[in-house]
Amino acid sequence: MALAAGVLLAPLPAFAGAQVEEQLAPSVAAGLQRAISDNPVPTGYVSHADLQPWLNEMSRRLASRMPDERERRELLATVHYEALRAGLDPQLVLGVMHHESGFKKYAYSSAGARGFMQVMPFWVKQIGAPDQNLFNLRTNLRYGCVILRHYLDIENGDIYRALGRYNGSLGRAEYPNAVVTAMIRTWQYAPGAPTRLGAVLAPVSAR
Repeated sequence: MALAAGVLLAPLPAFAGAQVEEQLAPSVAAGLQRAISDNPVPTGYVSHADLQPWLNEMSRRLASRMPDERERRELLATVHYEALRAGLDPQLVLGVMHHESGFKKYAYSSAGARGFMQVMPFWVKQIGAPDQNLFNLRTNLRYGCVILRHYLDIENGDIYRALGRYNGSLGRAEYPNAVVTAMIRTWQYAPGAPTRLGAVLAPVSAR
């Protein structure tokens, strides 16, 4: 899909919200704990030839919001890895970040949500470890992607309801519509080569 230059990174309204703390069944909590567990990016992942076209294009689009190229490419490579690890479309994760934090590492909401994907601290207490810092790039994206995957599982793949849960606005259309619009208009990526990297990553599911 062709994208007009004026559409890229056009400012869109922020949608305040937060994940709602829930009572997790022991099996679900155990699955989420396994999904969160540390698993470093494989050696050579960032330099993989299939990743470069996607990384170059997304870096170009993100440049106005994140001028430092090294920081930008590190963020994008982490997005790509963590999204595929959780069985998510990286473009969806970018759409979530677009609205949740505006790609600000230290974003902090009035509800207490933190970081790029605006993760609520109660998740660390429920499924993580006390020393995990939600302002850390990979920690934040690991949690955000695993949580979104969890909500997609709950909603049997319904992306709109899953996004509503993620934002704490289940039943209201504004946030899911905004994320999907950003995903399509700003972050959509047509070439399919980078997705082949998914073959070496087993999707992580809590269910």
